Order: sequence, then C-alpha cells, then structure tokens
Amino acid sequence: MAAGAPRIFVSHLAGVAAFDPNGDQVGRVRDLVVMLRVGRRPPRVLGLVVELPSRRRIFLPMTRVTGIESGQVITTGVLNVRRFEQRPTERLVFGELLDRRVTLVETGEEVTVLDASVQQLPARRDWEISRVFVRKGRKGGAFRRAKGETLTVEWSAVTGFSLEEHGQGAESLLATFEQLRPADLANVLHHLSPKRRAEVAAALDDDRLADVLEELPEDDQIEILGKLKEERAADVLEAMDPDDAADLLAELPEDDKERLLALMEPDEAADVRRLMAYEEKTAGGLMTTEPIVLRPDATVADALARVRNPDLSPALAAQVYVCRPPDETPTGKYLGTVHFQRLLREPPYTLVSAVLDDDLQALAPDAGLPVVAGFFAAYDMVAGPVVDEAGSLLGAVTVDDVLDHMLPEDWRETEFHLAEDDEGAAAHGS
Repeated sequence: MAAGAPRIFVSHLAGVAAFDPNGDQVGRVRDLVVMLRVGRRPPRVLGLVVELPSRRRIFLPMTRVTGIESGQVITTGVLNVRRFEQRPTERLVFGELLDRRVTLVETGEEVTVLDASVQQLPARRDWEISRVFVRKGRKGGAFRRAKGETLTVEWSAVTGFSLEEHGQGAESLLATFEQLRPADLANVLHHLSPKRRAEVAAALDDDRLADVLEELPEDDQIEILGKLKEERAADVLEAMDPDDAADLLAELPEDDKERLLALMEPDEAADVRRLMAYEEKTAGGLMTTEPIVLRPDATVADALARVRNPDLSPALAAQVYVCRPPDETPTGKYLGTVHFQRLLREPPYTLVSAVLDDDLQALAPDAGLPVVAGFFAAYDMVAGPVVDEAGSLLGAVTVDDVLDHMLPEDWRETEFHLAEDDEGAAAHGS
C-alpha cells in the first residue's frame, strides 16, 4: 500500500454528493459494496451505491471514481443507470458490516464495529477496507449508550465478518443516517435485508419509526409492524398520523387489527376506528382527524402559536379551522378557514372570526378521490376541511395523501424523471 495514501472512514461518505467531471451533481452516496476475500485479506471495495435525485439506486464502480476528497466523490461521468441489485457474494458496509460483533484475533475478545476505513492501493484503481474502528465491551441497547474502550485495528486483526449474525445492533448505522429525512431513511430501510430492516426498526424510537413507516411501501410496513412486540406496535401506531395508521391496520387480519386497537390509548383508537369506517379513497378515508381547530374568540397570536408546532406537517400548518366547541373532531359547527398568509397580515390581537374564509366549499366525507383532487386543483389548496351534514368538522385532507392514493401503488419504486435504456447496460461490478 502506498505510503501516505489517505484513509477515509466510511461514515464520512454517508450522504456525500457525487459529481461528474463538469461539476454537476449526479446523486448521493448511500452505501459501499465490498467483496470479502479468503483468509484475512482485506475486502475489496467494488463500488458505491449512489442514490439519484429520482431515488433510484445505482451502482458506481470504483474504477469510475476519480477522486474522493473534501466531502465529495468525483466520477468519470459515465454512469450505468440500471437499478442496483446486490449479488450473493457482495456485502454492504453500512447495511451489513457496521454494528457487527466480531472477535479480536490476538485476545479472543468480542468487539463491536463502529466504522471502517478504505484506502486506495498503489499504482492501481483498486480500493480495499484497510482498518476497522471497534469498541470493546457490551453492546448498547435501544435506550442506553454502550461504553467501552475504542480502538482502530487492521482488518486482519479481527475475525467474524463472514458469519451470519443474529441480533445485530443498529446504533452505528442509525448514527450514519441520523440527518436523513423520514422519506430518505425509509428508502434506506427498504433496500436492507428483512433481517437488517427489523434490527434497524427495533433501534428507532417510536416517533422516528412512525414517521418512517408512513413513507414505506405497504409490504414493508406490514413486515416491520409484524416483527415488533404488540405493545410497541400499538405505541408506534399511536405516533403515526391517524389516517396512515388506519390505512396500515386495514391491511392486517381482523384478529391482529382488533388486538392492536385494544392496546392503543382509547382516544387514539377511537380516531383510527372512525377513519376506518369510511371507504379508503374518499375524503373521510383520506383525512386526518388532527387539524388545527380554534374557537371564534381565539386571536391571530393564538393561531400563529399553534401553527409553529414543529410536529405539524407543512400542509396542516397552512391553515387553521374555526369551529364552535367542542374543539376536538368531530367539532361543533364549522365556521370557516383562516389561511396562514392571512394570519401573517393581521395584527396579533385580531380575532380569527374576523378574518375567516367562509366561502370555501368544504368536502363531504363521502366525496370520492376525483372530487377531492378537483378541490385542490380548483382552489390551489394544500389542505381542505371535511365537514359532515350536521356542519361539524370531521378532519382535514392534505394534498400529500391525495397524491399518495392517485399515484401507482409502486410509485416509490418508479422513476418519473429518469429515462432508462436497459439495452447495452453493463451489469454492475463490471
């Protein structure tokens, strides 16, 4: 190995932008693909898994990487856009090697892998994992940080990477992707093995897991929920938006559904049951039961304080709904909507009842998906009120839920902005 050849810790590559020679960003690094070798020879780095802006994951061979420096990866500009599919002989560094329990050859002591460094071989374009950063001591659980001496050792100084591990942790993997949005972390989980996916889900806290579940395909949602203990599954369902929880529960067998609902807090379960009473592709089936509801004597300052809640989605924070008591859905008489922009233009002491948009036609709970989509298109809205025949606010539909039901079921796996030519595309790793 060349003296002075820089070692790069793989954790520093997570999410790093990949650029072509013209300086145009082509995607972001999501993992490294390596091939384990016989004996104690360091594994060869075959390439990088790069996520394109369309969320397609492709394989970028290391032979097409011309530089890794200053938090960026430079490529030759020639990319094969065929979707990456892992081969049986390959291992993903982030997905499979981090958090493994391996053994120090010299002492026989078990250690946990926290990171690994890669290095380019001299006079070649080959790269290999040269060292691993490990921690001695017991593994940390989901709610405690493990302690112990950390050290960096040569790859040859540890053994155990080639063995399948049961109960592998996920702390280092999660730390690597800590800053990802829920949708992007969901994409990471989707591409892990079922075993690894369950381990990562177990390590996430309830709120984070709920956010991620809402962004996953239905099959992944059911698989993850089924591997959680029932009490925790109920807690995660409570942390989800009621409409997403209702959609997920509707896909479960009746007995499982009823057991989970019984374990949920009564108020949370009542909201979900109410949503499940509506047809899936209607305003009632699409709505959330937790919009911002204010009484007519509330002020603009009160409304803005509610809008500032960081747990609200941008769509739900775009307007408040003014109703007579009770304040929880289903409310008393719905009076109208106040849009966020209007709140910004009014003095803080102004009553919300004085700035109502009461001309906006509310959605009926049995309104079908085309009617709901037409509402958003006609009024340039990102959310809309759902009101029953008695004039009570039942909830609000947001545009993201409408899109989710209008797009193909496999839309998360479909690229809308990238044309692919499979003819002549070389297999990854070549």
